[in-house]
Amino acid sequence: MSQLKFCSRRSPVVCTSGCVASSQPLATNVGLDILKSGGNAIDAAVAVAAALNVTEPCSTGVGGDCFCLYYDANTKQVYGLNGSGRSPQSLTLALLKEHGFDEANPPPPLHAYYVTVPGAAAGWCNAIELFGSKNLSMEQILQPAIELAEKGFPVSEITSYYWKRDAHVLQAAGNPHGKDLLIDGQAPEHGQVFHNPFLANTFKELAKSGKQGFYEGHVAEAIIEIIHSNGGVMNLDDLKNHVTEQVKPIVTNYKGVNVWEIPPNGQGIIALLALNILENFNVKEMGHNTATYLHVLIEALKTSFSDALWFCADPEKVYVPTAELLSKSYARNRSQLIDLQRATCNLHPGNPFSVGSDTVYFTVVDAQGNACSFINSNYMGFGTGLVPDGCGFTLQNRGFNFSLHPEHPNCLAPNKRPYHTIIPALATAADSGELLCSFGVMGGFMQPQGHVQVLLNMLEFGMNPQQALDAARVFVEYNKKEDAWYIFLEDGVPQNVAEELRAKGHTVMMPVTGNSRSMFGRGQIITKGSWWRHGGKLSFSSNVLWAGSDPRADGCALGY
Repeated sequence: MSQLKFCSRRSPVVCTSGCVASSQPLATNVGLDILKSGGNAIDAAVAVAAALNVTEPCSTGVGGDCFCLYYDANTKQVYGLNGSGRSPQSLTLALLKEHGFDEANPPPPLHAYYVTVPGAAAGWCNAIELFGSKNLSMEQILQPAIELAEKGFPVSEITSYYWKRDAHVLQAAGNPHGKDLLIDGQAPEHGQVFHNPFLANTFKELAKSGKQGFYEGHVAEAIIEIIHSNGGVMNLDDLKNHVTEQVKPIVTNYKGVNVWEIPPNGQGIIALLALNILENFNVKEMGHNTATYLHVLIEALKTSFSDALWFCADPEKVYVPTAELLSKSYARNRSQLIDLQRATCNLHPGNPFSVGSDTVYFTVVDAQGNACSFINSNYMGFGTGLVPDGCGFTLQNRGFNFSLHPEHPNCLAPNKRPYHTIIPALATAADSGELLCSFGVMGGFMQPQGHVQVLLNMLEFGMNPQQALDAARVFVEYNKKEDAWYIFLEDGVPQNVAEELRAKGHTVMMPVTGNSRSMFGRGQIITKGSWWRHGGKLSFSSNVLWAGSDPRADGCALGY
């Protein structure tokens, strides 16, 4: 398989009446059509989510979870939906121990134990109920995806690569219906037309019966059957009892810009922690992607991850000190850990009480100025890869992010949501509440790191949305077994910068090229006006939408 090159030059999309940015052109078009048909940003986002399930099943689907941030232009309020599912009621540490599994010997990553209740279907329905325009029915919103699945679509280049990479999970023994996502037993080629009539039928059931069409009846029974046949313990009550949670988004003010994230169990708190720390440094003077800037950025991310990997858990089950972690005084204390000359090797969670991959992200802004920042994922590619009979989608393995340490806040427990990697983001003007941008960067533990980097690219270094996405990135990875941090630099970061970082004590891996660049995520951005040129203030062209789409994916931004 050839290594794809990421060398295209794209201009930012500019428009005035509505905009959609996603990782797949057909899905972007679907969202735009919904806007033109009278739908709002939420209607279009759900339509895009369904279309991406059809066109990128190796990244996302109705068998996974979703999160959503919604900006209401009339009230200037930001709302959040947590569409993540919970562990089965009968799944316990004791049960795992009976079968020979514990913290030292966990189940393999794709085991059916790791299937948490799929939250996406309910999340889509609840998003429409709460924030949709009421101009379109669920059937109208899902119809474009149904047609794509029934009539077929040509598979895009990067999607084909990852479909092939993970096809083995669909071909595995114990997964008799995995063939439904293959063509003659193989992943589709770039440009080959793929049909998914079973997924079309699942969407028809969801359109007809709402959440009950997924969490009860034959779809639910098929989900439980494939889980049980592979050793899992989820039951019909686990599905029937699932609910989406409307949540109050968390926010921090970074130099006059309010940055919004979903609260834990989502990891968006890492991005806000890092921004609070970085506010104590003059990163603009350091220069974009210089060794000094990347060193401080890396150290801020390491410090933030060390907190979140302990504290980020399901707040319904354990206390998560979100307000304490996001206090500016806590960030000042944590920023003092950063030595400008040397990398920190041993980091531990702070004490806030002492102070007073393989996902799809997309965004929509409608003609009224409402914005939806939306993310949907299976977790590891196809997730477990398990396909319920006659349903046309795979089941996620999100439970892999639970800790099996009995005293960890994120420890596996019945009916609990795990630490969750997928996160959408929004930014508004702190003084006026006006929307500045809706953005996100998909990709496992890269996501909060991507949020920080693309936002600073605009706010500190004056890049437009497309430039902010094009710029080379850094990825910080913690290896738990080795208790070590690894720094991956994308092709485009100069060699001398890598050498300077090594001299400061960082373990640097570079350059990362070709398809391996997926580790740096794939983002989408829509901004209102060219505020990045004006220090976070809306400019004279605030009625103009600017959009960018990540060249590391197949997608595009379109407007009208």
